[in-house]
Amino acid sequence: MKTKNAAPQADARPDTHEMVVIHLGLRRESRLLTELIAAVAPGDTARAGVLAAHFRDYLLGLTNHHHGEDDHLWPPLLARVDIEADLVLRMEAQHEGIAATLARAEAALPGWEATAGEAERDLLVAALTEHRAVLVEHLDDEEQNLLPLAERHLSVKEWNALGDHFMATTPKPKLLFYLGMVLEEADGTERAKILGELPLPARLLWYVVGSPAYNRKVRRIRNGAR
Repeated sequence: MKTKNAAPQADARPDTHEMVVIHLGLRRESRLLTELIAAVAPGDTARAGVLAAHFRDYLLGLTNHHHGEDDHLWPPLLARVDIEADLVLRMEAQHEGIAATLARAEAALPGWEATAGEAERDLLVAALTEHRAVLVEHLDDEEQNLLPLAERHLSVKEWNALGDHFMATTPKPKLLFYLGMVLEEADGTERAKILGELPLPARLLWYVVGSPAYNRKVRRIRNGAR
């Protein structure tokens, strides 16, 4: 996420911990999607519609996040590392595997959304279970092995290009929701840092509009409340 402060010194190293907080949100939502969809009663198309819409939001956020890494993280790292190049190539391959599991879930979604049928639900749940297993393996690997590499080899500006990409490729009405997904897992220090990097108007928009809207949407997704 882009900072509002003055440009950092050329030799400054990026703080990649915010990526860990983002990953916590992805772990949570991939788990909840599987659990919530598995609990939908056969024939409850209204509930299926709510969760199908949430899956599409999750799909968009994760896809844009990974495309940012594909475009702005792997290329500069591959240009600067030697023995660790296999690690970067492994990250690329894992992204392809995750995309394949998302495609299978996306293909199974319309049939279940339309009918809330038991067989259609179980097919979708199986696809989401596979997706989460592949995703978590990738997130663990990235945090343990790739983020330290990025801290050593990337500039702050290059690292911030990931956040810039997400902001540019995500529909503006969705951005506050994705911010809420991240802040939900953040502790006090992490939350203050993430919000502190936003311009003042964006912080005010979060408190006045974003946070209440996120809480309402989460209640509807997780509890069926309106």
